[in-house]
Amino acid sequence: MVLKTDADDLLCLMMEDMKIQSSIYKPTLFWEAASRDIIADLETHGFQSFRALLSMLHFFVPTYGIPGNNLSIEDLDHLENVVLKGTTRGSKKHMTIMHMLSGESWALADYRVYLAGNDPAKQPNLVGVSESKIGNPAEQFCFDKRFFSRSFLNYIHGLCFLKQNIDTSSIRTVLEIGGGFGTLGEILHQSGDYAYMDVDIPPTAAVASFYLNQIYGNDFIDYRTSRARSDVPVPALGTSMVLCPWQLPNLKGKIDLFVNFISFQEMEPPVVERYLQQVDRLNARYILLRNLREGKAKKSEKIAFGVETPITGTDYDRFLGNYRLLATNVIPFGYRTIDGFHSELRLYHRFQ
Repeated sequence: MVLKTDADDLLCLMMEDMKIQSSIYKPTLFWEAASRDIIADLETHGFQSFRALLSMLHFFVPTYGIPGNNLSIEDLDHLENVVLKGTTRGSKKHMTIMHMLSGESWALADYRVYLAGNDPAKQPNLVGVSESKIGNPAEQFCFDKRFFSRSFLNYIHGLCFLKQNIDTSSIRTVLEIGGGFGTLGEILHQSGDYAYMDVDIPPTAAVASFYLNQIYGNDFIDYRTSRARSDVPVPALGTSMVLCPWQLPNLKGKIDLFVNFISFQEMEPPVVERYLQQVDRLNARYILLRNLREGKAKKSEKIAFGVETPITGTDYDRFLGNYRLLATNVIPFGYRTIDGFHSELRLYHRFQ
């Protein structure tokens, strides 16, 4: 039995508060199903090793290897029995195959994109960033004595893309909706003086709070501090804050950069439009998105975790009437899937 912790209490509080909120602030079809699995895992195993729990690996802790990418531990066992049969452990052939099966070859390719694509003269300073081991990650790779996961490199690629297209020197306040377990906040904490806000539904918001609290320490603003406030100011530089969606209308101030990576594509269009209306209200100067160009797969008998209506680039163009599209990218900073889908970065600038 796992002892109840402060993180468990926070999750319970968030879940109770969510019950009385409007449906627009509650999980949509995709995340309603995903949340059940995540909560069950957290109740059974706790938060300490959340980055090794199967439900997390399936939904918001992406991996390069197995488990993940529609492959399970059983698939890995089968592949090792078949592909590695007759090879000698430690031989060049064995190491080559394991380099691919483990995901390290893919991670190394993304690391090389980061090194080639980063402009060290521009902020944020990404030269020395390295991921922590909070949450006991099931997968993490060491390159040049620094640690990286797929989530970490995904965000670094997005920031490299940003730096290649705009002057980032005046960006200081960063708002993210659907920030996973808090990776962007960790990168910004290491790379300059930024205020970082993450808005997310529970249980993910509780996981991000567990993670970012350990990154920022006394400079982290807990949900319990802000939940009763009708006005929540943009925090000071060097500070991080996790809010739940129903608090977003109470956030006051101006945002330099708004970020959403992947989670909007898992929501329904009216929910995304409502969120972006709040982003517009906060006068975000730049908007950085990562979205499947073709949209997320629809829920069906064969697809348990899908959406009712996929979000595409034209939806963002329609929702963002006060913004113009500056740039898009799939290769090298996004990703083209094996079955022909395009995970595309989109950068918008406010013009009025």
